[in-house]
Amino acid sequence: MSAVLELPRGGPKHFLDLKDFSGPALRSLLDAAATFKRHCPGGKKPLAGKTLALLFEKPSTRTRVSFEVAMRELGGDVIVLSQRDMQLGRGETIADTAQVLSRYVDAIMLRTDHAAKLQELAKHASVPIINGLTELSHPCQIMADIMTFEEHRGPVAGQTIAWVGDGNNVAASFIEAAARFKFTLRLACPAGYAPREDLVAWARAEGANITLTTDPAAAVTGAACVVTDTWLSMANSESEAATRAAAFAPYQVDTALMAHAAPGAVFMHCLPAHRGEEVSADVIDGPASIVFDEAENRLHVQKAILAWSLG
Repeated sequence: MSAVLELPRGGPKHFLDLKDFSGPALRSLLDAAATFKRHCPGGKKPLAGKTLALLFEKPSTRTRVSFEVAMRELGGDVIVLSQRDMQLGRGETIADTAQVLSRYVDAIMLRTDHAAKLQELAKHASVPIINGLTELSHPCQIMADIMTFEEHRGPVAGQTIAWVGDGNNVAASFIEAAARFKFTLRLACPAGYAPREDLVAWARAEGANITLTTDPAAAVTGAACVVTDTWLSMANSESEAATRAAAFAPYQVDTALMAHAAPGAVFMHCLPAHRGEEVSADVIDGPASIVFDEAENRLHVQKAILAWSLG
């Protein structure tokens, strides 16, 4: 696969945010992901001899397992480091960490609550850095979401996707994706929980068709896909949890809300899900739900990202 991101000659091929790439560049990655999905493990090992470091300041099931399996199926090796395993949590600078790890491994994935750490790591590393999640974005997830949508509903360009709930990091990457993949995005968020104004302004300047509303039914009406996410994160305090639960209660994706969507509409959620909170059990466990295809496709998308970054 040819290089898909304009970078200085000889510079590492980071995967930090969707807005860093052109639409055709991201399409090239999705095409590669589809190829990896069609071919079972056991064939060529393009990353043999390569080592990926997975740095977790936030725990994860899907991110860890999908990256680890992806790297191993491509022939590479993996080192997993949590906060307690790294001096980064005990005063070592990000710059020093980046330069040291660059001498040991061929790529680094970071999952963190601090986007500034990701940017600092990329600034000082001489190997590719991959965004496994920050508080501002989750690009690997949205690449898997677009892949999954297209498997079920065809090309995403010109389609309408509805986001219901918190204007969080996952919503932010959907906004970037709307600009690059040219689909309509409607976001229904409670007052005070809308996505960042600067990001919405950027996407609209890039030609994205984005609507913000506080009305879930208005967002979902006629949509080909309805997406939500958990109302709470591990960073929320008990008092915040109560406030959020009250604010988001009218935003649960249930069968009544899904009835406003287009015939054959699908439901997505990046998981973990809380049945009875952001989504009802009959939706997430019903025929419209494609959440487990979505989770699987993290594996294939991340193979494409790893192969591109290290290819």
